[in-house]
Amino acid sequence: MGMRIVAGTARGRKIDAPDGRGTRPTTDRVREAIFNALHSLDLIEGATVVDLFAGSGALGLEALSRGADSCLFVDSDRRAVQTVNANLGRLGLADRATVRQADGTGAIRAGERFDLALLDPPYPFDGWQELLGTLPANFAVIESDRAVELPDAWETVRTRSYGTTVVLFARNVRGPAPE
Repeated sequence: MGMRIVAGTARGRKIDAPDGRGTRPTTDRVREAIFNALHSLDLIEGATVVDLFAGSGALGLEALSRGADSCLFVDSDRRAVQTVNANLGRLGLADRATVRQADGTGAIRAGERFDLALLDPPYPFDGWQELLGTLPANFAVIESDRAVELPDAWETVRTRSYGTTVVLFARNVRGPAPE
């Protein structure tokens, strides 16, 4: 199934997903719903974004297309990193992006802070407490196949289900984790 950017400066442009085993790209429909909600919360324009478990980079690319200032794309899979770089180049968004091949928050450097974290790990992922406990972000969008229990520093803003996909919007009530 072909994917495209839903809205913004790159609206309608096609993007690729990496070949291989572990990538489950967010559908256009779910991405549109996520970003409409983020827009209503005024969380995209001018934001610094991190797209952990980036895969194709679809979530971060959508954020850049809709006016985010910058995005750090992180994925541990070499093919995913290559795909993100190719998508950024094709869309002309590479000047506002950094791509790192690493696992989870291990790619985030001391002092880096984000307005928005886009978290779409493989569905079997169960390290939410640890991930959110160290994530230096003010707001997170969590995509999973089940409800996710948040650590004390995070509060649920809203939850939506799209078929088997559960999307949770959460605010860091204590501010980003310290360095």
